[in-house]
This record gives sequence, C-alpha cells and structure tokens, in this order.
Amino acid sequence: MRKCYAICDFLSGSNKQQMRSVAEECGFEMGFFDSGAEAAGKIGDAEVVYCDEGELIREMPHLRWCHSISAGVGHFLKSGAFDRGDVMLSNSSGAYGLAISEHIIMVTLLLMRRMPEYFKVVEERGWTRDLKIRSIKGSVIAIAGTGNLGQNAAKRFKALGAKKVIGFSRSGSSRDFFDEVFRIDEFEAVIGGCAEEEQIDVLVLCVPGTSDSEGLLSAERIAALPEKTFVINVGRGTVIDQEALLEALNDGRIAGAALDVMYPEPLPADHPLWTARNCIITPHISGDMGLPETIDITVDIFCENLKRYAEGRELTNLIDVNAGY
Repeated sequence: MRKCYAICDFLSGSNKQQMRSVAEECGFEMGFFDSGAEAAGKIGDAEVVYCDEGELIREMPHLRWCHSISAGVGHFLKSGAFDRGDVMLSNSSGAYGLAISEHIIMVTLLLMRRMPEYFKVVEERGWTRDLKIRSIKGSVIAIAGTGNLGQNAAKRFKALGAKKVIGFSRSGSSRDFFDEVFRIDEFEAVIGGCAEEEQIDVLVLCVPGTSDSEGLLSAERIAALPEKTFVINVGRGTVIDQEALLEALNDGRIAGAALDVMYPEPLPADHPLWTARNCIITPHISGDMGLPETIDITVDIFCENLKRYAEGRELTNLIDVNAGY
C-alpha cells in the first residue's frame, strides 16, 4: 500500500477523517503523527507527506510530493531534498488570509491608538489620558506583496475607511482592493513623490522570504519613509534591514513597528528589538494554526491536490524550487 503521512498536532477528528477518506479513494494508507519526534524513524516508506518539518524530509527516500502546511517554504528548500528535481513541493498559500489580515488590522490599531504606551502607563498604575491617536479612516496604506495576504489586508483596510491603499509587487499588475499597484523597484519614487496629504501612514510587508526579497526594506528605503509611518512585517524577517529599522525606531525617524517575523527566530532574550521604541513584537503567530478555518483550508488544499496527484494531474500551489515560491 502506498503511504501518506500527516505530521502535526492540530488536526481535528473531522480533518483526519477527511484526509483518511480521500487517501483511501486515491489508493493510499494515511498515517498521523503529532510531531517530528514521534514520526522519526517511522516514515521511511512515505510517498506523500503533509507537514511543516523541513529537516524530517531527509528521512523519506521514497518521497515524491511534500505539502507544506505553511505558505512559506524556505525551511523545506534548505533541507536539500528538492534539489534533485524528482520531489514536488506545494504550499498552503490561500489558507492564511483571514488570520494574518486580522493580525495586521489588530497591530495597526494598537499602534495608532498608542496602546504600547498606554500599556506602560497602566503597568505603572498611572493615569495618562492625553496621547493623540490616529485612525485607519482617512489613512494611506502601502502593502508590499499583493497576493492572498496583501489582498485580504487591503480589503479590510478599505472596509475601515482607508483613504487609499497602494500595493507593491514584482509585476506592478493591478489587484482587487488596491487603488494602485506599482513595481517594487518604483518604491523610492512613489514614496518620495507623495504629496504631504498622501504620505504613507502604514507600510505592511507580506512578501515571502526569497533571495529576491532579502533586504527589500533596505536602509535607504527606511530613510525614505515619512516620520509618521508605522512598519508592519508578517512576511519574513529577512525582508527588512533590521539594524536600520532599529535605528529608525529609536531615533524617532518612523512612528513605530509591529514585527511578527524577525531574524533570528526565536529572537534572543537580549536582542535590542525587545526594547526598541514603540515596537510590538509577536513570536511569529499571525497565521496561528489555532484558527479552525486556517486548518480546514490547508486540509482542503491538500486533499484536492492528493486527488490530482493520484490522477497524474498538475498540482495547485506548486512551488518553483529554484525561485523559492
């Protein structure tokens, strides 16, 4: 019997039943492990795997297709298992739009309403009440990355009254919910050319971590941002020149930041980002698998692709391992 395994600890009983039923229809025996440690030494016969365990791929000599639970696949590509070209890799892009876009809205409101500062006031049992706040309504939002995450965020910003939502992407092609989309190489010209009343209030980064995106928000681009700009990163930590961002925060050259991703991860306890001025740090949880809808969508994508795989059809969400996305 051909073997297929799911390695994760968040699947519900109905998720497992769905996967088991589809696997049986496709001629596979479906097995489940809660962790990589539990699966180690027991998955050498895997032909297909649904997991988030990049290093574990090396233990599967018969593997022909891996489905990544996450949208990012850098940790899989680093394993070297896909260098030969005979193992396919797909991801769960499209599953995280709701969870991550709500996180983006949450931290935007926290920053705009000065909550990091008010949290300190409350912690010290103070009663300051006069900090000026801002609103998403009437704001100009810029989003680098106009795929599923970017579109979900743009939709919610527009619903909350944003004056304008502009996007940046490799192609600059128009996308739903964006007022304008520019090529990423136009960033400095667009930011520098904004009239004062249209300067960017919030810059959201939701691009994947690839060689092309590394250092995308460079020191030069950080310097081009208006002082009122909040920077929010839910993509990958390597997208930002972290040292330049840290300096800009502490010098007051930008208004604040919310970082769900950074480098390295986990962030060392003595890292200066922890104490950076007006910076919200979260431990890479914006797309947390605790949201049932996210899990259900990843399972739906996997099950549809398992049918395609069994029938010899092209998979959806297939990764170009050379490009990294």
